[in-house]
Amino acid sequence: MSADIISLIWIGLGIGLLVYLIVGLKLHNIIALLLAGLFIAFAEGMPITKVVPTVEKGIGGVLSTLALIVIFGAIVGELMTESGASQQIADTIVAKMGRKYLSFALLIIGMIFGMSMFYEVAFLITAPLVISIAQEAKIPYMRLIIPTVAGATMGHSIFPPQPGPMALVTAFHADIAQVYIWGFVVVIPTIICSGILVRHFITGLDSMPLGNVMKPAPKKPKNELPSFGISLLVPLLPAIIIIISSLFKSISSEQSMVYKVMSFLGSADISMLITVIIAMIVFGYARGKSGKQVTAQLTKAIQGISNVLLVIAAGGVMKEVIIDTGVGNIIVQMFGKLPVSPFILAWLITVLIRILTGQGAVAAITAAGIVAPMVTMMHVSPVLMVLACACGSNTMTLMYDGGFLLFQQSFGISLKDTFKTWDALELVNSVVGLAMVLLLSLFIH
Repeated sequence: MSADIISLIWIGLGIGLLVYLIVGLKLHNIIALLLAGLFIAFAEGMPITKVVPTVEKGIGGVLSTLALIVIFGAIVGELMTESGASQQIADTIVAKMGRKYLSFALLIIGMIFGMSMFYEVAFLITAPLVISIAQEAKIPYMRLIIPTVAGATMGHSIFPPQPGPMALVTAFHADIAQVYIWGFVVVIPTIICSGILVRHFITGLDSMPLGNVMKPAPKKPKNELPSFGISLLVPLLPAIIIIISSLFKSISSEQSMVYKVMSFLGSADISMLITVIIAMIVFGYARGKSGKQVTAQLTKAIQGISNVLLVIAAGGVMKEVIIDTGVGNIIVQMFGKLPVSPFILAWLITVLIRILTGQGAVAAITAAGIVAPMVTMMHVSPVLMVLACACGSNTMTLMYDGGFLLFQQSFGISLKDTFKTWDALELVNSVVGLAMVLLLSLFIH
């Protein structure tokens, strides 16, 4: 058996060990990821003197890229929730689009929240709002939950500065503004399929029970809510800053001050910092909150995502081990000559890791280490490779996936109904998203 095949076997066993530790032994994700990464390192013959530096590099690399972004995203989500900005966005969009286009309104709401905050936070904010809307409109709640979740999962999986897509942008050296632009082209038809059309093929949708966990959201009086304009502007501000910066850079010389300033402002960290400062002002100080109260909100937000941040960092260990052992290059050399699009290969790798690990961001980060050599060796668009992997990280999952369990436990539905709803919309998200990437690849090189 060739050394390359043995290397791939060790990777497979390492991922299998990761699944066993998380699912079988119920070990915490952080410890499981570190142990699996160490197993792969030793199995692949990495010198013992290089193991600890690789672990530190993996953790440090992810944290240096994503730590501030993750923290800032959590802060914006907390400030929007406490101020009523989330309610204002939902109420206004639903009122403007009316009952006839209610499902499309919720696609938009879900995508906005998914882009601007962690998926779990977006879900826990929007689900009670949607249940309230469903009760007022006398519509079975699951008919409205599906488009909301479809929009939120795609918004979270595709667009920086969320952790998964941001890690892919960094690994593939992709133009972040183009990821936004082509990401919207991919997302719009995808969420229409997964959020609107898929409901026609799900039996028993109108009779699914609603448990006691998820309650309708208590509503703030309208006169206490921030304006719709500022409520919508803040979560979209990072994308706006990044795209404007890219436009100015495209018409400026790399040596000019304009180019340098726009590179600074258009970075993910700085655009998010600007967003946080504006959110603190308009959702905090301008609404009569004291400095102590705003600081307490920031502390609460940071505490809430500390576990998520550490899990993502631990996922960086596996990615770094895969890079340092050269397994990514082996995979490219073995499969690069197959008559299959590199985007399909990248998507399949990411899908497999997501299904096995149950972690979307970890799947994207790990896949980045494997797939990165394809970008240069196969001469493909780094932007489309980002989108292909991002779609792969947002796919159908099993019972040990956090998103699966959050969906099922929040609504108190059966495993069968969860497979019919959550898994159906996620599978459609992933497959249609890949199809759109393949279509774009005919025109973008």
